[in-house]
Order: sequence, then C-alpha cells, then structure tokens
Amino acid sequence: MKRKKTAIVLLLISLNSPVLGIQEKIIKDDLGFTFRLNSPPQRIISLTPNITEILFALGLGEKVVGVTRFCDFPEEALKKEKIGGMVDPNLEKIKALNPDLIIGFRGNPLRTLERLRALHLPLYVLEMGTNIESLFSIIQKVGMVSHNEQKAEALIQSLRERYDRVLSSLREVKHEPKVFLSLHGVGFWTCGKESFLHDLIQKARGVNIAGRISRKWLNFNREQLIHENPEAIIVLSKSEEDFLKTRDWIKSEAHLKGIQAVASDRIYFLDENLATRPGPRLVDALEELARLLHPQCFERER
Repeated sequence: MKRKKTAIVLLLISLNSPVLGIQEKIIKDDLGFTFRLNSPPQRIISLTPNITEILFALGLGEKVVGVTRFCDFPEEALKKEKIGGMVDPNLEKIKALNPDLIIGFRGNPLRTLERLRALHLPLYVLEMGTNIESLFSIIQKVGMVSHNEQKAEALIQSLRERYDRVLSSLREVKHEPKVFLSLHGVGFWTCGKESFLHDLIQKARGVNIAGRISRKWLNFNREQLIHENPEAIIVLSKSEEDFLKTRDWIKSEAHLKGIQAVASDRIYFLDENLATRPGPRLVDALEELARLLHPQCFERER
C-alpha cells in the first residue's frame, strides 16, 4: 500500500512540479474535446479572422505563424503565412508550421477539425453563442490557452466598459424601430433568432423583423419584406462602394418603394467585418448600429 501512494505522489510531481517548471492542466474546448494546457505557446495558428484579431489584440502577433487568407486585420496579419481558407485549410502546411497551439472556431467544418485532431495537433475550438456577450468568454478562453490571462481580462474590461456605455446611452429610448439586416450580394438574406447578430440588433434597441424565426440565417422573400415593412434597413457590406450598389438596387425596386425604410431613405451601411466577426471590433459594430438607429442618444458626443 505504501509503494502505491509513493507512485501517485511522484506522478503528480512530474505533471505539476514547480521545480521542473511544468504546469499541465487538462481542460475542454467548446466542442467538449480535451486540451492539455502546458507551457505558453510560441507558434500559434489561427483558423478564422476573429481569432486572429483577438490574438493580435492580446499582443501575440509575433507568436502567430499562420492565418487564413481572410485574416486581413490588423494590417500585420496580412504578412503572416497563409494556411488556406476557413473551410479549406491546407493540413500539410499547418503541420509543417509545427504549431504548439491551433485555435479554431465553429465556422470551420467539423470534418476539417476532426482531421486536425487525427494528426494529433494541439487544437482548441471555440464557439459563438447567440448573444454578443459571448465575445467576452471567447477572449477569456483565448487568453487562457495562450497564457495571457491578464491581458485578456484587461481587454475584456475595456470592451465591457464601452458596451455598458452604449446600453446606458440607449436607456431612455421610447421607440425601437423595426429593422431588416441585409447581407450584401445575396438577395434578401438576413439573420434569425439564433444568430448573435439578432442580439446585436436588440442591444442597439432595434426590432429584428426576422427575429421570430429560429435560424441563424434565412432568405426573406420580397413579399415578407413588404409585409413586415421595416423602418430601417442595415446593409452589411465590405465596402461603402458595395453598399451604395445595394442601396441603389433596393431604391430602384418598384415594389419596395412603399417600405418605410426606403421611403424615408433610412438605408444604412454597416461594415460586414465589424459585425460578423466575434472579435474586439464587434463592440465597434454595436456602437455604430446604435448611432444609426438612435442618433439623438449620442448628440452630446459630437
């Protein structure tokens, strides 16, 4: 019996020994898979743009060795080695970069994530919930797996202060306008109740006209749009030039001229990258959307 106890003590020392400097901890990612949290990673690969933005915001840019071809912010990310796209990453290239941490997101196909795990690569996957507060949890977890907990907490505190300030500014809003959020270039695609963008609209004190539908994304038809009669249309576009094309197309449609948003020219541009990436700039999107829907609440800031 005595020998068994000694063996257990030795095992604990080998795994968690301040003498050896090893602090291993087994945690689970958002998909329920185990991840061994060892020493601070030195070679990190990001599989999505929002994770890339978080890593750079935490001051980990020098440790990032690979990103997707869609990772275009901050500018330094463009100089990093490209490992392919979010749905079609090059697994051989990822392996050749010899990462000690790969951070994925639920935008990556499950099959791709399973193949990475089959290669015994250090993969940690995160998932966005249905509300924008989930952003704070994502940042906290990235901070944990990258051993940057303090910087993560500082970033969260800064973003939460801005987030709370927006909610406070909207406290006296009497009327919440009906809103249609349109994804540029794909007809009348919009967000349903299960998307965090639905929560973004709600937090900006708007009413998502597709908010009763239990889906993330769906295609509204013209008749539905006319029937719901939104007071504001928010167009998610990558550039103002793209937005203007969409706005002009909406205004040219004879059947849509009677919609309140069209008649009152309340068709607004919202940067797609800000709003659709669950990263630090999601708070920028909230601030911008709140100002578009309720400019009177922010007049003192000017």
